[in-house]
Amino acid sequence: MISIALEHPVQDDLALLHARHTEAMHAETPPESIHMLPADALAAPGIRFYVMRKNGEAVAMGALKEITADHAEIKSMHLLAEHRGEGLAQQMLQHLVMEAEGAGYRRLSLETGAENIFAPARALYERAGFQYCGPFEGYKEDPNSVFMTLQIA
Repeated sequence: MISIALEHPVQDDLALLHARHTEAMHAETPPESIHMLPADALAAPGIRFYVMRKNGEAVAMGALKEITADHAEIKSMHLLAEHRGEGLAQQMLQHLVMEAEGAGYRRLSLETGAENIFAPARALYERAGFQYCGPFEGYKEDPNSVFMTLQIA
């Protein structure tokens, strides 16, 4: 059984997700180009943190960070590697888009890596209708970053 719910980002059973996400972000990306938020920062006001559980086990996470009243950013979306190929990343992304739309956001943006390790993520976002764009709120041009956005309402 798959469930996705709002949860607090700092929980013992989420440590593996956060560790794997951190490891993936640092695998090929220079430190100055990493824009991930640590678990405690994901608990800040204006951030909604979601956990996907498969039979109770935390297998994926994703967050929505408010930029303005009608624009949000996807942060920290990660699926454990052993669950890839099951359609769960697409399900998590669809959930985030629906939650953003339900919250009244009209635009949803994200930053991901330009390195080959991020190619599957970029392909997922492209299939969902995200378009490439320039840097948004607080980001700068960076050869290691790719920016994407989706009009949702």
